[in-house]
Amino acid sequence: MNDKTPILIWFRRDLRLSDHPALHAVCATGRPVIPVFILDTQYDALGAAPKFRMGLGIGHFAEVLSAQGSRLILRKSAKALDGLQELIKETGAETVYWTRQYDPDAVTRDSAVKAALKEQGIEARSFGGHLMFEPWSVQTKTGGYYKVFTPFWRTVKIRDVEAPLPAPRSLTAPESWPASDDLADWQMGAAMQRGAEVVRPFVQLGEQAAQSRLGVFLSDKVSDYNENRDLPAVDGTSNLSENLALGEISPHQCWHAGQRAFHEGKAGAEVFLKELVWREFAYHLMHHTPRILTHNWREEWAGFDWNEDERRSEVRAWKQGRTGIPFVDAAMREMYVTGRMHNRGRMIVASYLTKHLLCHWRIGQKWFEDCLIDWDPAANAMGWQWSAGSGPDASPYFRVFNPVTQLEKFDKGHAYADRWIAENNAAPHQDALAYFDAIPKQWGMAPENSYPKPVVDVSEGRKRALMAYENKGF
Repeated sequence: MNDKTPILIWFRRDLRLSDHPALHAVCATGRPVIPVFILDTQYDALGAAPKFRMGLGIGHFAEVLSAQGSRLILRKSAKALDGLQELIKETGAETVYWTRQYDPDAVTRDSAVKAALKEQGIEARSFGGHLMFEPWSVQTKTGGYYKVFTPFWRTVKIRDVEAPLPAPRSLTAPESWPASDDLADWQMGAAMQRGAEVVRPFVQLGEQAAQSRLGVFLSDKVSDYNENRDLPAVDGTSNLSENLALGEISPHQCWHAGQRAFHEGKAGAEVFLKELVWREFAYHLMHHTPRILTHNWREEWAGFDWNEDERRSEVRAWKQGRTGIPFVDAAMREMYVTGRMHNRGRMIVASYLTKHLLCHWRIGQKWFEDCLIDWDPAANAMGWQWSAGSGPDASPYFRVFNPVTQLEKFDKGHAYADRWIAENNAAPHQDALAYFDAIPKQWGMAPENSYPKPVVDVSEGRKRALMAYENKGF
């Protein structure tokens, strides 16, 4: 190895230059840097919306690197290890760095990659950056992991969070570049079909957009965040979820900016910090109990008789935003048009599916996995299990949100419902009409249709859910 031997930096969900520990370490060596993204089986199998968003993020990040005099080398390989080994052979690289991921499939893949590369004599190092606190670094007094959020928050809120690292001034290019795939050939937005054109205007790509979002939020919105974050018709949140999901901004950057706002006395800043820690909590639980992604986290729910038949008419109506419950339908339609959904809406649609319809939370989890551009494995699983009552720190099983009264409470003027529901509206909002351009044609829906009656009466659905819980001894 000499100072001309290139280092491969394997990008995944860390599409940024600033506060990037792995990239910072690479640049500190002074050696040539070859940025790489490998479309392996795990990324190729992403749902339609997350894959579409990742494709946009990759393309944007490639442009950012190009402006720095560098390149993003793209390779498609069923196994990431094979793609890395090919590049090692082609470039003579003897070092590979990357940012850690924490979902079980990624951990299994990355562990195998590290072991195989080290056996070949290749230096293989993983770095933090996707979380503020490594999951194994936060423990209870007895040495276990936290299962309840509040004590978790109390523990980590007083811990130091590493200061964000600056972006490198330059990236040293290798003497020659390896060949790269054409991103267009990957067709990462293909599964979105006509919905891609509808969702695209709502996407804010890249590190600069993420930093701008954070700045606007902390200067203009954070003071009213505690109240406005529950109002779906108000743009009162940071909207950073899609950028955090792909690492276009780091949680460290958000934390330190939020801390500055907190010390400046801005109301709402602490609540924002708590939301960042809630994200951490979800990841820590996924690390310690990966079953949260696939099974009821609370084992006593294993015998609960969920409906798992996705072909039922109620499930189809829920997916289509045609339940006859305006809050539920508006939230589902917001997701199809923007690729995201207001957090209050997520709670309502999840509660309705799992409690009023008594459907397994896995049905909703998988649907969101296909439809959200800000899909995140830990947050998605945690949110669904919280709403269903089967997860850690969950909403109590007997808390069955009434979507009618919730709409009256959080959308008093029905501005949110009117924005997203066109039926029976003489002058529908353009976003309500865009929903019909985004959904599959085979759904056979049009704004001229009549708005449906509720598939399940709200009161009856609640009674049925409580009876089911009582019969199981909850």
